[in-house]
This record gives sequence, structure tokens and C-alpha cells, in this order.
Amino acid sequence: MTEMPDAEDAVSPLPGSTPSEMFPVLTLAQQTRVLAHGQRHTAGQREIVVELNEHVTKVFVVVSGQLHILQVSNNQEHDVAICNPGMFTGELTVLSGRRGLVRIRAAEKSELIEIERDALQALVETDSELSDLFLRAFILRRLELIAREVGDIVLLGSSHSLDTLRIKEFLTRNYQPYSYVDLERDAEVQEMVDRVSLSIDDLPVLICRGTAVLRNPTNEEITDCLGINEGIDQAHVRDLIIVGAGPAGLAAAVYAASEGLDVLVLESNAPGGQAGASSKIENYLGFPTGISGHELAGRAYAQAQKFGAEMLIAKDAKGVACDRRPYAVLIGDGLSVPARSVVIASGAQYRRLQLENLSRFEGAGVYYGATHLEAQLCGGEEVVVVGGGNSAGQAAVFLAQTTRRVYMLIRSEDLTATMSRYLIRRIEETPNIELHVNTEVVVLEGSDHLERVTWRNNQTGQTESHNIAHLFSMTGAVPNSAWLVGCVACDQAGFVKTGLDLTTEDLVKAKWPLKRQPYLLETSLPGVFAVGDIRSGNVKRVASAVGEGSIAVSFVHQVLTE
Repeated sequence: MTEMPDAEDAVSPLPGSTPSEMFPVLTLAQQTRVLAHGQRHTAGQREIVVELNEHVTKVFVVVSGQLHILQVSNNQEHDVAICNPGMFTGELTVLSGRRGLVRIRAAEKSELIEIERDALQALVETDSELSDLFLRAFILRRLELIAREVGDIVLLGSSHSLDTLRIKEFLTRNYQPYSYVDLERDAEVQEMVDRVSLSIDDLPVLICRGTAVLRNPTNEEITDCLGINEGIDQAHVRDLIIVGAGPAGLAAAVYAASEGLDVLVLESNAPGGQAGASSKIENYLGFPTGISGHELAGRAYAQAQKFGAEMLIAKDAKGVACDRRPYAVLIGDGLSVPARSVVIASGAQYRRLQLENLSRFEGAGVYYGATHLEAQLCGGEEVVVVGGGNSAGQAAVFLAQTTRRVYMLIRSEDLTATMSRYLIRRIEETPNIELHVNTEVVVLEGSDHLERVTWRNNQTGQTESHNIAHLFSMTGAVPNSAWLVGCVACDQAGFVKTGLDLTTEDLVKAKWPLKRQPYLLETSLPGVFAVGDIRSGNVKRVASAVGEGSIAVSFVHQVLTE
């Protein structure tokens, strides 16, 4: 706590927040609604209305006068905050009735509205506007009191919640600082949730920019609240739209923007794509000690922005208006963004294990990325990694640093056909990684969280069951190409065909209109290119994705001059 004697600087704000966000001023109409649940109280000069370490059962709204919120140390008082007219006292302790952390004293004769805890409970249950105001203020004040270093985002959730993990990953991968309050570890937060009648469907709660309370928000709602996409003209016809901000898309953005093209990138989640979830990439040219996918994506993202590329975050491509030019990429709600050329870099996602109750444990024990977020959940425990590709190998090596044992399960005889040799050696040399070949998961068990995993050796038929609460699934890839149906030719697996892979039959069916043949990386639709994991024949390496993204731009220039 810092000493703040001036009323003008009413509070010691959280980093990234302002005093008005932590101590909002209620309007006269709002005060009238509060008064309906409370009563008037006149406090004399220097009267203590809340004593340190006493059970806090009341909240006070200042009508006139002034209240000082004081930290008491060695019998010395220091101003933590000053409540001027329209402001209210209280933090999490008022809802739990626990002992207060501060003393509250009237600086002068003051007219107050006094609200008992039960009455406050009724107020927040029936008045959603005031509920949001009190909820936001109480959480922000608690974070201030415990001196947590945060930005302007506070997430209230549970480590066993799929949506909590989703939001944490979204904020982290979009480089948004936030503070996290875990219901499992803070009983007072849990009591607050119970008292304000937040249902399980309301959680997690995100306090965004200190001004909005979002209950279990979508990624797009978070983006809107943070204003990430503000100022981008979505109606402007671009030279190039890039769908996907993985390594291929980011490379295309960097090269296109640096060469003077007007570029817009659409990203459904966060920069980096599948590679962005890699804990460490050690075979990418120029980084002999390795680099995390998150850091690589962050650098590329900044680089693209430096050259003027713009990016719409949390915007899924829903389709393409491909029967006219300029083309238009549909982004939902009847909205579209037009462009003279398009680079498809929407990538692929891991296949889901064919298990009956898989969805029940996704985010609650079953994960599709192994970053520091997931690693924090399973330190010192045993984990399972399913998959034999480089991503699975990187995950196993990374998790082995902090877990007791990593069981790595692959369906093939060995790793040589699917994994880089350096990773195979690393796995062989890591004593707490246990490789099981010809093996697949057959049963997942648990209540609200994964508790037990059973796998089977498909040659011997032998099964093993282990009390394991964390499984990382990294098996194969499914292209994110459903939004392209009817516009470009794809192979049987759904990957987009380009260049020489396009047959005469493909081009006839697509009614290819030009005398020339498709350029390298060009699809069956002129001026539309496919790069990275979504492209048929791609070798699924970061370096090749970056190369394809940069090469595609050279052909974009040619298309734009046609």
C-alpha cells in the first residue's frame, strides 16, 4: 500500500487501471436504488465506521463528506484510498463477513447510505448494473490490497474449467496482461460468487479494461471489450487478405506489407497458430538455442505491424464470395472483407481421440497444447502425451522438466518416420519419459476432471490403467478448410490443392478462366493461394510454412498486375 494523502489521487490504482475504475462514482439515480436497500447514516468527524480486523458486514455510500480508507501499521495510519461523494466502501470481505483489512474513518461530518450485507446481497441479485459495479470494484480492490501486479484485465475462474483455460490461453497468446483469481484457492472469492448468484454457466468472469464485467465471454466478446480491432476499416478493398496468422500467414503478412501491399490478416484465435503453442522449436534456422512458438509469433506479429499490416483478431472466416472479383471473405453476421487477392493460411488442428467421453474432459485434463499455462497445472505429477510428431516430441521434452513422469503413447512401431532425429535422441536421453509403441488410449475416467487413463498395446492386447489427471493429445492434423467448400479444389482429406497438384479435371470443374496454368501455391481459384499446414503436400514444418508464405507474395504481385 502506498501513502496517498491527496483527495485528488483518491486511490493507489492497479497498473493499467485508474482510480475511477476501482472507485466508481454512483449517479444520483444509482444512489436512490441503493438507498431502497439501505438506510441513511450520519457519521461524525473522525468517527470510525469500519474498524480494522472487525467483521465487515456493511457497505457505505458517501452522499456528502468524505471517508478515508486507512492501512494501519505500527499504530500509524496511511491513506490507501479516499471515498468522495458518490463512492462506496467495501471489497471481498464485505460479502463473506470476514475480518476487514483496513480501517474506515470519516474525515468530516458525512452523510452516508449504510447497506447491510444481506441487503447488499438482495441488491446485486436484482440490479444487474449495480451488481457489475460492485463486483468489479470489490475484485479490483482485493487485488490492490494484496498488491498483485496486473494490467487492466482480471479473470475470475477455476483451474478445472475449460473456459477458464480457453480465456487464459487467448489472453496470453494475444499478449494481453491480466490477473487471475482462482476460485479453488480463494475461499472469499467463492463466497462472493455464491452470494451474487453467479451460476456455473456465468463462470469464468472477466473484468475487462476495468469497465465491463463479462460472464463466460467468447473470444470475440473479449476482443470487442479490449478494443483490439478498433480503427480497422473492414469495408476497404485490400490488395491482400490473409486468413490465418500462423507462421505461414505471418510470413506472408510481413513480406506483403514490407513490399507496399495493403494487407489485412484475419485470425480466429491468436497469432502463432498451432506452432504458437509449441514450448520450444529447436530446428528453426537462426535460433540455435531454440525459441518458443509464442515468442516467434510475437516477433513476427510485431514485424508485420511495423510494416503496416492490420489484423482482425477473433474473426473466423465463414466462407468466400468467390463468384466475383474483388473477392470477399465472409466473417459472420452478414459481414465480409473484400480483397483483390487472398492467401489461405488457416492451418490445421489436432485430430480428436475417438473416445466416448472425450469432450467431458477437454480443458479439464485433456489438452491440445503444452505451454507454460498447461505445465503449471501438472507440476510434479504424471502425464500422458499422445502422438508421434514433432509437436508431441517437443511437448514431452518440455513437460518432462517439471513433471514426475511422461508416458508417451504412439500407435506406430517407432518414431523415426514422423519425428526429427534430434527430438528422438532427446526423448531417449530423458529418463522420466517412457515411450509406449503400438499403443492407444482406450478409456478416460473421472468426475468433473480427468482422474484415470487406460491404454492398450494393440499387438499384445495388454491394458494398463494409471491415476493420471493430465493428457496431451497431439495426433495428426485435420485441415481448417470447411469454409472453402465450393470455391477451391481439395484432396480427399480436405487439404487445399495448389499448383502442379491441380489436375486438368480439377481446373475444368473449377472453370479456370485464364490461359496460363496456376502459379506455384495458387489454388483452382485465380489469385487465391494456399500456404502452410492447410496446403496439400505441405511438410508440416515451421520453416516450410514461412517459406511458402513469403513465396506466395511474389505471385500475389503478378496476379495484381494481370
